[in-house]
Order: sequence, then C-alpha cells, then structure tokens
Amino acid sequence: MFKRIDRLAIELPVPAHPDPNGASAVQELLGGKFGEMSTLNNYLYQSFNFRGKSKLRPFYDLVASITAEEFGHVELVANTINLMLTGTTRPGDPDTTPLGSAKDLRMAIHFIEGAQSSLPVDSMGRPWNGTHVVSSGNLIFDLIHNYYLEIGARTHKMRVYEMTDHPTARAMIGYLLVRGGVHILAYAKAISMITGVDVTKILPVPRLDNKAFDAARPWEERGEHRRLYTFSDNDYQQIARIWRGTHPIDGGRLEAFSGVPGYGGPVPDLGELPEEFAPGITPEDLQEIARRLSQEAGM
Repeated sequence: MFKRIDRLAIELPVPAHPDPNGASAVQELLGGKFGEMSTLNNYLYQSFNFRGKSKLRPFYDLVASITAEEFGHVELVANTINLMLTGTTRPGDPDTTPLGSAKDLRMAIHFIEGAQSSLPVDSMGRPWNGTHVVSSGNLIFDLIHNYYLEIGARTHKMRVYEMTDHPTARAMIGYLLVRGGVHILAYAKAISMITGVDVTKILPVPRLDNKAFDAARPWEERGEHRRLYTFSDNDYQQIARIWRGTHPIDGGRLEAFSGVPGYGGPVPDLGELPEEFAPGITPEDLQEIARRLSQEAGM
C-alpha cells in the first residue's frame, strides 16, 4: 500500500511570469522516455514482480524505496509545469479570443486538453506509454537497466536546465539532479554487490558532480546527495545493507533513513481559469455545494 502526504517534495518558488514554451521542454522530464513517469513505472512494476524477496531482501527494499520517492518526483515535475503555465492567457468573453496567444505556442494541447496544466506526454506531445517499462524478472538485468535509466534521466535534466532559466524549473531540476544522483549511485552499488564488478568506476557517465548547477548546490550543502530514504515508517529497512560506505565525489558518509525527508513544500492551489471553463464551478454553484455539504454534516 502507499501512504500519501499532502505536500510536495520541496517548496517550489511561485513565478512572477509564465514560460509556456519552457513548460513544453519540462514535459520531457515528466512523460519522456527517461522522464519521471518512466522511472516510477519501471521500479513500480519491478517491485510488484520481484522474485525471491526473502532471499534478496536488500535489493527488493532498494527498488521499493526508490519507487516511492519517484511518486513524489512525478508530482513535483507536474506541479512545476502547472506553475510555468500559470498566467499565460487572460479571462474574457469567448468572442474576444482570450486563448488566442496559445495557438502560436509549442504545445497547444496544454491549453486544449489540459486547461494549462501538465499532461502524461513528452516534449513533443507524444503520450507516455508502457513500452518504456523494463521488468524482465532477471535482477541483474533490471538493476543495470535502472542504472542506465537514471543516467539518461540525469542527462535530460541537465539539458532542460540549460534550456530555460525559469526559477520554478531551475529549482525543481536542481533538486532532482541531486536526488537522481543518489539513485544512480544506489543502483551502481547494488550491481557491484551482486556481481563483484565495481560499477562506481564508470560513474562519470554523466558526472555526478553538481557544482556547475547553482540550483543544486543548496541540496548538496544539506547532504541530500548522501542520503537514501525508505519512504516507509517501518519497512524496507535493509536498504542500509547496500547504501553504505562513502560518496565517490566528496568522500562523505552515506546514510540510510527511515521515513521521508524532513522538508517539503505546499502543493500549489491553482486558481480558476474562466477562459478554460476550469474548474467550471460558478459562484452560485459554489454556494449550492456549500449548502449541500453543510446539510450532509447536519449543520
């Protein structure tokens, strides 16, 4: 089972201006081949289908814990896109073409299908699909694939970081560069433990050093590049049997923690968009809904 917490992994800065074309690029980090929907669903199905849990418990715990973190990453990227789209259009009478500016943007579907919000697609509008999932049943194969997947995800984040200077996008990507680096190292250590091959020697593919990214620096200063969480109150404790030793970049001690990180941020409360007929609840409707809720509560 999964327990949901009503907050984001980090606090996203509320932007002063939109960047709808930048949001199109960020869509790759959500619904692309190496996006967060791919990392989530790869690990999700591998954890569902894991064979030999009792004998190989530390490796199952590792995949399961990272699965739970990826749920939060999907949520974080989706909300980043939402904030980047906010303020692109204006309310107005339908005959004044209030959505007219959207027709010249890269992804009109943000305004036609999604009411200026994220969609499960890549940066070209192609839908995410299940063929991106590898769950072979062979543990070594799956771990090597996960290592490769996280490296691809990191590469794409670095490129999108260089495509937009939007503060919300930069904050999100900076954090995920740090946390994705944790996952790369975790899978490398797991592969090394099973095979005896020191995979960490090829970690500079790409380099795990985040010094070039200003938005990543605060998280490394907090030590988040050396921490792995169970994302569970009591379970998946055996990640500590894999996540140990020192970090290959700064030599700091790797730490495994129960539960979730002690930080987070509010989930954005997206305002109404009358020009999109969203949420489609008029003030009169709202009053009637409030009356019905009060009546049901006996108030």
